[in-house]
Amino acid sequence: MVLGLVAASLAGPVAAQRAGELPKVFEGVGIDEQLGERVPLDLTFTDETGATVTLGDYFDGERPVALNLVYFNCPMLCSLVLDGFTKTLEEMQWTPGEEFDVVTVSFAADETPDLAARAKARYLMVLDRPEAAQGWHFLTGNEENIQALAAAVGFRFKWVEESQEYAHPTALILLSGDGKITRYLHGMQYEPRDVRTALVEASAGKVGTAVDQIILYCFHYDADANSYVADAVSLMKLAGFLTIIVLGLFLFIFWRRERRSLDRSHASGVG
Repeated sequence: MVLGLVAASLAGPVAAQRAGELPKVFEGVGIDEQLGERVPLDLTFTDETGATVTLGDYFDGERPVALNLVYFNCPMLCSLVLDGFTKTLEEMQWTPGEEFDVVTVSFAADETPDLAARAKARYLMVLDRPEAAQGWHFLTGNEENIQALAAAVGFRFKWVEESQEYAHPTALILLSGDGKITRYLHGMQYEPRDVRTALVEASAGKVGTAVDQIILYCFHYDADANSYVADAVSLMKLAGFLTIIVLGLFLFIFWRRERRSLDRSHASGVG
């Protein structure tokens, strides 16, 4: 439990600075962001039903995917992460399987589909949206494919013999519909607004409303804050654009009124 909680801090741009302050057991644990890279979609895993699947089965080319790496027998941290993520989903209007998919992969090669099935049942029961079952996938795999996926997303973890548990970081990784890594949200809890904005970003605007597009335009991801924050320049540009629209509308209304007044004056003169 402690290993996971401490390792959770080894994510983001300050990881390198903090690494020197942590015990030697955490060396090599963290996240190296691979933004813009694509995950290998031909990697083979086993889903919660025991069926063999490829990672590509969950990417349709358009709908974004939220990926998290955990292990189901984790003493504490992974449960906290999945509990927090489920709470985020509860607070979102969007549902896995509709606007986006979720892929939860165990990085422990000895874990079984039965463990994955139990984890899925637990979190779907908490979420209480039966339709999400088609969009939230729980996978296990062999060492080779797990390591390949972890390397592709820059997820560095290791087994600690002394404590008989994994030291690992935590992050929600957002991918485009063709498997490109677009964003990392670090930590154990995620703001619904941040997840929604990251999904809109990952889909290149193919999901979400016009308001979502405006939010994406006006906010940018701040790695230090681990959140989307207001972009002053974009806000100023939007404000300027809206000012022009409002001014143009005002002038149009004023012109219409003047035109009607002149038309009435002419009509009165003719009469």
